[in-house]
This record gives sequence, structure tokens and C-alpha cells, in this order.
Amino acid sequence: MPLTFIDTAALPRQPSTGQGEVTEILSEALCGARNGRGSLRWLKAGEAFSPASGDRHQLLYLMDGAGTIRLDDATYDVTKGAGIYLGPEETATITASRGAEMKLFHLVVPRMPK
Repeated sequence: MPLTFIDTAALPRQPSTGQGEVTEILSEALCGARNGRGSLRWLKAGEAFSPASGDRHQLLYLMDGAGTIRLDDATYDVTKGAGIYLGPEETATITASRGAEMKLFHLVVPRMPK
């Protein structure tokens, strides 16, 4: 398998209505990845992101900033270095704090057939 270097700073950010900006950094089109997708997402103060649930595993890692993560009926304060795993059908909402911005890494892997 060949090594692929992806300059994430050179990739265009796409607006995502009410959910900040996003750029895909891991996909079949970019590097041949067939079993997962990865993206970077930037949230400005007060913006929120709720990853779509479904038959997949998700990892969200806070690369920079501060905010909250809401799971079920509980809200947790998070800062740089925090992460969360969402199993199939689980949901969460990540919100950037007032006066802060967030940079998230989001990895999505489909559930593999048994």
C-alpha cells in the first residue's frame, strides 16, 4: 500500500449550516480508505455539532478549544485532548463555549458484518 501525504491545511473548508466548517481528510477519494472516513470540523463560539447516528462507530477528539459534550441527559465540560467514542445508534452534541472555538477530529467507521 503506498504512503499518501494529505496536507490538511490546504484542503478547503466547507460550511455546514449551524455546525461550523468541515473538511474531509480521510476518504476513498483522498487516499483509498474504504472502511472509514475522517474529517476536521471547526466550531465558533456557540455553534454545535451533532454527529448523525447509525450503524457505525464514531470517535470525536477535541484538538483545540473548549466546550461541552452532551450525552444522554448529562453535559460535560471538555477541553483540548478530550475524546468520545459513540457506538452504533449512540448520539451526542458538542458545543463550543462562549468566547472559544473548537477544532474536532471526527472518525467514522461502519459496523463490519459478522
